[in-house]
Amino acid sequence: MSAAVLLNISPGPDMAFILGQTLRSGRKHGFAAMFGIWTGAALHVIMAIAGLSAILATSALAFAVVKWLGAAYLIYLGIQMLRSRGESFLPSEHGESARSTRSVYWQGVLVCALNPKVAVFFLAFLPQFVVAGAGPASAQLLLHGVLIIAVAACIEPPLILAGSRLGTYLRRRPRVGLWMDRGLGALFVGLGVRLAASTR
Repeated sequence: MSAAVLLNISPGPDMAFILGQTLRSGRKHGFAAMFGIWTGAALHVIMAIAGLSAILATSALAFAVVKWLGAAYLIYLGIQMLRSRGESFLPSEHGESARSTRSVYWQGVLVCALNPKVAVFFLAFLPQFVVAGAGPASAQLLLHGVLIIAVAACIEPPLILAGSRLGTYLRRRPRVGLWMDRGLGALFVGLGVRLAASTR
């Protein structure tokens, strides 16, 4: 549990994406981003159980391909925010962002799934908690992976609710929203560059 808490409070692309979507579009989009990140994390857990993450850990080519795809996607999101004029912080005529929660959900899936560092982390992290004779290793790995997501369910929703209040404040001040968009864009570009420069 303590390891899962430390993992979930560590800053990174996942948390930045969730909070960024919350600030820009409100709690509805924040929760959509959160569920997308959880889905991506579940995919990594399944890959670790199936041993597919071992390919990323041992194959330099596979790691590089996924790494560059993930970095390019983060940079793309960042550039989109940098090109914004702050309109993402302005309510649409229906009182919500024009972007659909479905698109935000799938963006969250991609942000998490295309991060090879997460795949390698799960492969190295989860097996440490497997206890010999306590049942099938695959079942234990699944249990520990689900535990990490369950801990996230206790940590991330309160952050979304707090971020939603701050986002409401920003949407009343277009100029502040403009610089928030640019700040978030720079953050995502930086995270993309950091991922591109990372090694296994």
